[in-house]
Amino acid sequence: MQATPASPPARSFAPFLAIVGSLISVNVGAAYAKGLFPLVGSAGITAVRVGLASIFLMAFWRPWRAPLARPDAINVGIYGVMLGMMNLLIYAAFARIPIGVAIAIEVIGPLAVVVLSSRHLRDFFWVACAACGLWLLAPTSVGAVALDPLGVAAAVGAGFCWAMYIVFGKRVSTLKGGHVVAWGMLVAALCTVPVGISQAGSALFSPQVLAGGLAVALLSSILPYSLEMMALSRLPRRVFGILVSAGPAVGALAGFFVLGEVLSTTQWLAIGMIVVATAGSAATAGKN
Repeated sequence: MQATPASPPARSFAPFLAIVGSLISVNVGAAYAKGLFPLVGSAGITAVRVGLASIFLMAFWRPWRAPLARPDAINVGIYGVMLGMMNLLIYAAFARIPIGVAIAIEVIGPLAVVVLSSRHLRDFFWVACAACGLWLLAPTSVGAVALDPLGVAAAVGAGFCWAMYIVFGKRVSTLKGGHVVAWGMLVAALCTVPVGISQAGSALFSPQVLAGGLAVALLSSILPYSLEMMALSRLPRRVFGILVSAGPAVGALAGFFVLGEVLSTTQWLAIGMIVVATAGSAATAGKN
């Protein structure tokens, strides 16, 4: 009698490892990018990062060899616009508030995606938990550290873009992942490069900025978005939401180890509550 071959463990864990690798890569890249802001500003670094990433991805995947159907092209276009705006806004937030705090605010976007897809009253508990975390970050709460209002607004905008990135990324995740990321990054570059040039001008093309931008592009764009697209095609949106909920904590650790950003106890508690809310909502959404 022949035994049924078991699925390789590596195949089962690959999507989870992809998300973990994506979180570490994107947050270390973000911390490194923030150290480059004094050279050309947050929009300048965003432009170099996304522009270089789009060139490499287009050259590697050559997605024009498999043209997209019109509905898919529209979804990929929206996915790319959201990707570009998300990068511009979150880097603007990083320039004004700590990385961990910015990501804690931004991750409310994926939380909203999960909760809005649910029909259970229990998910309002997770909303309340996230709201308490945001209240702890607000300057009106006891022990809170004052935050730049523009930085907070940019993080909120990035959260909305992240939510749309997940929605439209899921819609096109059945296509060739590398092709989707390449087209999406090209659209994102068309959104971000003009903004970066308007802020930094010819300084964007200095060897120091290009070298730093290349490192950021690899860490924060090419590797993580490719890994996320692979994971989205194999994981339910609920599980994906659980895994990305660790983003604020990973970001705070990256900010501490790379930039020396020290958060207060209240800020760590707020981040923890938002992480719990995001993971909990993703775990329970859609269950009976």
